[in-house]
Amino acid sequence: MPRGVPIAEPRQHLFAAAERLIAAAGPGQLTSRAVTGEAGVATGLLFAHFANFDDFLVGYAVDRSFQIAGTAAGLPARAGTGTIAANLSATILATPLIVLRGVTRLTACRPVLAAQVEAVLGTGSTVLQSLERAVVDYLNAERQRGRLPAGVDTEALALAVVGVLHHVALIDATDEVAHARIRHTVTALVESFPAVTS
Repeated sequence: MPRGVPIAEPRQHLFAAAERLIAAAGPGQLTSRAVTGEAGVATGLLFAHFANFDDFLVGYAVDRSFQIAGTAAGLPARAGTGTIAANLSATILATPLIVLRGVTRLTACRPVLAAQVEAVLGTGSTVLQSLERAVVDYLNAERQRGRLPAGVDTEALALAVVGVLHHVALIDATDEVAHARIRHTVTALVESFPAVTS
């Protein structure tokens, strides 16, 4: 990018560059120079918006965790409409997989980020935790409407659904293949998850 050309939303521009680097080389290769090089900007741009590189990484993890929470927030309101599998798939796939890959790989590499995200967004807000909570709330609402069997363990089903997303997001697959695998597996889970026996 030529010098002197203004960048709309520079923080997002840098975050997207970090995601591309994580996808290509893993989070261990992230440096301020690598990120700005990938973004095509001067190194000083990063430090104009963040106190240091650790602050940049926290900002990235907070931003992406907030983004995932935002996409999940509307899921419980879908209860009683469409199909359960379609509602779940649409919500968990609303966040681009490169975002999920980036933030999950980074937080796995730097576990301290989880506490730093929670310090900003609150307990249970790190990466996929808010999504799991929204899935539980949605499944409980569907169970109350009789669209899921009364004995279904919604906590376990939610963990399985989000676990599928997490697993597929971490492996190297095209988005088309990954989306198909996730939809297929979520449908199978919803249709065949065993009821809890007391």
